[in-house]
Amino acid sequence: MESLQVPAESPSNGTVERDVSGLRSAASGADHAPVFDVIIAGCGPTGAMLAAELRLHDVRVLVLEQETEPKSFVRIVGLHMRSLELMAMRGLLERVLPQGRRRPAGGFFAAIPKPAPEGLDSAHAYLLGIPQPVIERLLEEHALELGAQVRRGCAVAGLEQDDEGVTVELAGGERLRSRYLVGCDGARSTVRKLLGVGFPGEPSRNDTLMGEMEAGVPQEEIAAKVAEIRETHQRFWLRPFGGGVYSVLVPAAGVGDRAQPPTLEDFRQQLRAIAGTDFGVHSPRWMSRFGDATRLAERYRVGRVLLAGDAAHIHPPIGGQGLNLGVQDAFNLGWKLAAQIRGWAPETLLDTYQAERHPVAEDVLDNTRAQMELLSTEPGPQAVRRLLTELMDFDEVNRHLIEKIAAIGIRYDFGEGPDLLGRRLRDIDVKSGRLYDRLHRGRGLLLDRTERLTVGGWSDRVDHLADSSAALDVPCVLLRPDGHVAWIGDDQQDLDDHLSRWFGEPTG
Repeated sequence: MESLQVPAESPSNGTVERDVSGLRSAASGADHAPVFDVIIAGCGPTGAMLAAELRLHDVRVLVLEQETEPKSFVRIVGLHMRSLELMAMRGLLERVLPQGRRRPAGGFFAAIPKPAPEGLDSAHAYLLGIPQPVIERLLEEHALELGAQVRRGCAVAGLEQDDEGVTVELAGGERLRSRYLVGCDGARSTVRKLLGVGFPGEPSRNDTLMGEMEAGVPQEEIAAKVAEIRETHQRFWLRPFGGGVYSVLVPAAGVGDRAQPPTLEDFRQQLRAIAGTDFGVHSPRWMSRFGDATRLAERYRVGRVLLAGDAAHIHPPIGGQGLNLGVQDAFNLGWKLAAQIRGWAPETLLDTYQAERHPVAEDVLDNTRAQMELLSTEPGPQAVRRLLTELMDFDEVNRHLIEKIAAIGIRYDFGEGPDLLGRRLRDIDVKSGRLYDRLHRGRGLLLDRTERLTVGGWSDRVDHLADSSAALDVPCVLLRPDGHVAWIGDDQQDLDDHLSRWFGEPTG
């Protein structure tokens, strides 16, 4: 048995428990048969989404969250097109949309102000700005409604794994047993450190202050000054939310101690240094300091322990991709881990999680590196920025960069085939509604325009929609539970081969 442990950093007192029947017996049976199928460390958006995806397949899930209470500060985050599609696939979009504000899907890449091209390949071609505590609450509620258990005030301090499962030791000494453990516990992931997984990359070189606060001068005056400064300083803005509240971004060079949270005076000092005025900022809602550290875990899986979200990758927030990348990790992993636990997963299915998501994270890290360079005030990067600004007047260039940021351009490597193979299928019109309405249960789907194929012995894992009128220009597609196209064609034997590849052996 492999045993890993770190000193306790967080007390387990003040624990908040939600639907935690069986936890005490879990502790007493920690060294015997697993009581849980999966323990998830971290109840942020990634952990909550993963818990919900697992519960769609009746997997016994416990989520451990170090914080005793959900975040209270109001930070606005953006859900990009692909994340909005995922919400629609699980019937969550109707909950999410009223809580946010739609913004045009343009001007993301390095904050170069270009409008979104026409005809983006998504039914949700916009950005949804939404308070971070709201999206976290909605996803946690979704997981709880599906039967996940969430336990707050619990920090992972050690783990042991063997051929049968994982024993997780909490900071207070309690031991819990599960078949798998997933670290969704953020950039400083304890799970990743316990595993000894390398986290190579670059340390932060440029720190930035970011917060939300009120300002004491007219909005028109602020807008004029910001427009003037942003001609040369891209890492600077005051964006109005309404009611006198602004999102404030300003370089943090030489301000304060990185180990300490920033103060309002730090913001005022930097605003005066760059703009010549602090705009009378006051009454901050929240304040933070972030760097441009860029790191990627060498492995996403060690035995029965996996990593997702910021535990697996960190990068600058430029382009607003971080939360989205983590939620999409969870969507990719959830059905595969559930298949492994339910016993029908093909032998290599769980390995495709790293094979598919690691390259996606590499691409995000590269595009954020490029964007940060384009924000530099140095002459060379500014010259490249001017050139790219010209190139983005070409529709193909602008479209490519928007699809990259919004994650709708991803194509997983499923082998040779039409361009649609390995890509996600947009939400299209089908019989009696929309395609994504048929994916709420997290199962595969055969969309059959020939109306003569069958899913046969895979009907317990894959739904069949025979619809000759579907708005699709190929005969049939097999969709995985994450909406990616696993097969295209019209031959039953070929379909059966691909059903076996992705959904295991047939029953009956």
